[in-house]
Amino acid sequence: MKTYRLGSSEWVKAPGMVAWAVNGGHFKKDVKYLTKVIAECWGVPKEAAKALVTSKVTYTVEGETVVFTA
Repeated sequence: MKTYRLGSSEWVKAPGMVAWAVNGGHFKKDVKYLTKVIAECWGVPKEAAKALVTSKVTYTVEGETVVFTA
């Protein structure tokens, strides 16, 4: 397992983007797309992004950074 820290930028606020992806992850047809968005936006492995999107792992918010372990 590895801990990931998804930081924000002036263009993307990580807590909002992750909340959007996790909410959309409740719809099976959207999981693949949302996983790709998280994986490519922050450079995390697809398996870790999918675990985040599908709520298999929990995350915390530290300021404007999302932290999770997968």
